Amino acid sequence: MDIGGSFYDRKAYSTCYMCACRCGIEVYVRNGKVTYIKGNDLHPTNRGVLCAKGSSGIMKEYSPARLRKPLLRVGPRGSGQFKEIEWEEALEIATKWLEEARRKGPHRIAFFTGRDQMQAINSWFAGQLGTINWAAHGGFCSVNIAASGLYSIGGSFWEFGEADFENTKYFMLIGVAEDHSSNPFKLGIQEMKRKGGKFVVVNPVRWGYGAVADEWVPIKPGTDGAFFLGIMHVLFKYNLVNWEFLKEYTNAPWLVICAPGTSVDGLFYRNAEGKPMVFDRKSGTFKPADRIVPENLDPAFIGEFVTPEGLKVRPAFDIFAERLVRDYSPEKVEKITGIPAKDIERIAKEMGTIALYHPIEIPCEWTDVWGRKHTKFVGRPVSFHMMRGVASHSNGFQTARTVFLLMMMLGVVDVPGGFLNKPPYPKHIEDLPKPYKINSLDDIKYGDVYPGPHLGYPQNPDDLLVDEKGNPLRIDWAYSWWFPLAAHGCIQNVIPAAYQKNPYEIDVLMIYMANMAWNSSQNIPYILEALTATDPSGNYVIPKIITIDAFYSEQVAYSDLVLPDATYLEQWFALSLLDRPPSAVDGPVDAIRQPIVDPKQMGYDVKPWGEVMVELGWRLKLPGFVNPDGSRKYQDWKDFLINWQPRPGVGALAGWRGKKGDKHFVGEPNPNQLEMYVKNKGFFYYRLPLNMRFYRHANKDYQEWAVSVGFLKKVAPIIFNFYLETLQTFRLAGMGLWNGKNQPPNDPILRERLVKYFDPLPFWYPPFEEEVSGDQYPLYAFTQRPQWMYHSWDSQNAWLRQISTRNYLYMNPKTAEKLGIKHLDWVWVESRIGKVKCQVFLTETTEPNSVWTWNAIGKMQGTWGLKPEAEEGHEGFLLNHVIPHSIRIGGKEIYYGDPITGHLAWFDTKVRVYKAEDQTPETYPQFKVEPLPYIKERWVEVLRYKP
Repeated sequence: MDIGGSFYDRKAYSTCYMCACRCGIEVYVRNGKVTYIKGNDLHPTNRGVLCAKGSSGIMKEYSPARLRKPLLRVGPRGSGQFKEIEWEEALEIATKWLEEARRKGPHRIAFFTGRDQMQAINSWFAGQLGTINWAAHGGFCSVNIAASGLYSIGGSFWEFGEADFENTKYFMLIGVAEDHSSNPFKLGIQEMKRKGGKFVVVNPVRWGYGAVADEWVPIKPGTDGAFFLGIMHVLFKYNLVNWEFLKEYTNAPWLVICAPGTSVDGLFYRNAEGKPMVFDRKSGTFKPADRIVPENLDPAFIGEFVTPEGLKVRPAFDIFAERLVRDYSPEKVEKITGIPAKDIERIAKEMGTIALYHPIEIPCEWTDVWGRKHTKFVGRPVSFHMMRGVASHSNGFQTARTVFLLMMMLGVVDVPGGFLNKPPYPKHIEDLPKPYKINSLDDIKYGDVYPGPHLGYPQNPDDLLVDEKGNPLRIDWAYSWWFPLAAHGCIQNVIPAAYQKNPYEIDVLMIYMANMAWNSSQNIPYILEALTATDPSGNYVIPKIITIDAFYSEQVAYSDLVLPDATYLEQWFALSLLDRPPSAVDGPVDAIRQPIVDPKQMGYDVKPWGEVMVELGWRLKLPGFVNPDGSRKYQDWKDFLINWQPRPGVGALAGWRGKKGDKHFVGEPNPNQLEMYVKNKGFFYYRLPLNMRFYRHANKDYQEWAVSVGFLKKVAPIIFNFYLETLQTFRLAGMGLWNGKNQPPNDPILRERLVKYFDPLPFWYPPFEEEVSGDQYPLYAFTQRPQWMYHSWDSQNAWLRQISTRNYLYMNPKTAEKLGIKHLDWVWVESRIGKVKCQVFLTETTEPNSVWTWNAIGKMQGTWGLKPEAEEGHEGFLLNHVIPHSIRIGGKEIYYGDPITGHLAWFDTKVRVYKAEDQTPETYPQFKVEPLPYIKERWVEVLRYKP
């Protein structure tokens, strides 16, 4: 689109931050003010498309909620009483608090960050502080999807990979909210449907993407795993299985030892060299699995065999097939999911037939890792995408695993028309990073660096971060026996754990752009109690809270020191391949944000967090911020982005490295690197040649290149874990049969948990709340993010508020009729921990067992620059008030999460809904905080934008 006229005098290119999609944008400016934002036509993520959120970035920049100077609390927490201070005083206070905590023990600092906040850099900074306690938002967002994918196929959905929309013929979207991957999905679904592909949505709600779906599968929440196991039952029944793919690329034919009561039970049968074995039907002998392709073995998938040592063994697939046949017929699955058996069978046959009997071929010469030459890529045009609707249940990890096994059975992983990894994925599963191992908090003393990584993927119990008694070493309980595979950490546990001083107390809680006092936590009354609780001496139980944010959020209101961040249009920022990458399926991408407008022009004395981080690092004399001679290593944040290297030749940005800017991915720092990104319209994109774009788990051409740029450590097949042996090692530990160093505490509830849920093959079990809430609370309640808003950041936005200023509880009319509820009645939504009053909206787009609402529209009165009478604080409501943060199992109170990863089980919540006697249009509960004085001064009758 060619834009002309007099409304701008310059334009600049950047990356949007109105959601996590990270689209390329053009920002138009006149007289130092933003006048228009449009999509960058050349950017591979959005190709010029921009949504309502992205276009409304103007009103985020000029939000009445903007903070203008550092704040120091002068009244009680939550009172809203602050005084403005200068940056020098703010930095002195922060330095003093952090230094005092470090001297007591670095772990007494907990630093947790929100979405897309330069995770590699922030983790490194936390390591420089010496604290083990760092994580980002993944523990309540998508860790079940990411972890199950990484452990299963060396990649996953969202940033890790997506459907090959150009070639797919059947696309299934599972548990995805409307804002996720918004613009790329609009483009992709449009392209697929125009070519005649079928689009199926599996979700309790038909909204957003579902509105253009060819079929809606209205599934009962928390039962997706059973549904996909039923699908696989049908595929196996009719032999709609890609046996060649399972044979060459997965461990489905590997032999599993069946020796109950021994330390090898459930582990792979290995030879003297430690190589997993298969039973070769051609020779009738046991052979190493790594010889399947080179020797053209014919491994058995079904059967029971006895090894020369006398061990009974079965192929992993055989164990799974028995489970499918016994437990997951469509008739049995119908009773769990509410999906008719005939539909389960039809859907399975549809996808199986397309995958196996309607392949696509792309002519191209390529070589696989075994040296075989190929003249074409064969594609299986069935694809999937899933996210939080699957992840946010206490059975989410095993449910996500069912989808990855289904993808293996169809052979649709990294093939044309199927799921495609985004570089730097896939990774060799055995080479995935593990959290840096310590055995005691005393292992990291004052002045030491915690080398990191903080996050990663344990391979067995000895990788856990626990002390000699088996107690958690991290404040959030991540990588403990309670949440062993917590690949993203458990940010949601930080405040409750610090409040309970379990496993220990902390001195400083730092929160960077995560609204943990409101919509990013659950059981909000309890969280506010935790943030304001005092000991008998009147001191806060959580002594000091530092928040970094650009807006007056609920979290800011409950803080002691507030460091005002710059907006995404006012700062340098790196969208890095070292983080969850912003890549495309056909090649790696990274990008920048750059300062486009000056906040000082609006009277704001704010600093980007990166600038503050560099300054704090220098003042604290943290090792990574000081040269060997004691001088300052980085002069400012821009200098840091250019010169920081976590390993030689690798920095925050991959493009235009080397002193002359003539190297990519690996090379010395380039002093002009950021200017080169600016010249290239804000992003770096390396489009892979065709021979590297598919079968990357076994593509020699791609893997040699990936090794050369540091994405992979070796050229070798990435064998997909149909059977996840890692889980069996934890199961053995629960049985007391693990021979390693780390042993679980002798807690029968914990040990039963390990034995029951750490099955190496996926199975379905009811969400935990079923047992606790039972029939007393018959409906599932959950939240979704609307297409036009992202978390609480955008429900302050004047343009987006024109779409909605309040939310409703959506309910199926048939459900409402049984309850005596009519359209727009005010109702009580009650869970086992509390209740919320809200207004109901009847719609047939909600399946009968569910009620739901939009997330984060309900606000604490006085926050986000909204007037006291704003609907968000009076008629809008927050469902989080009734979402439990813990659950009692066997008499023991446990943080509410998936037992494998700790992923917060947001969507397990069970409620009962009944008509309120008082139909006054007011929500309950309501919370208030005093607005900042200068925010009150910004209130006007009508909020207009005047560039």
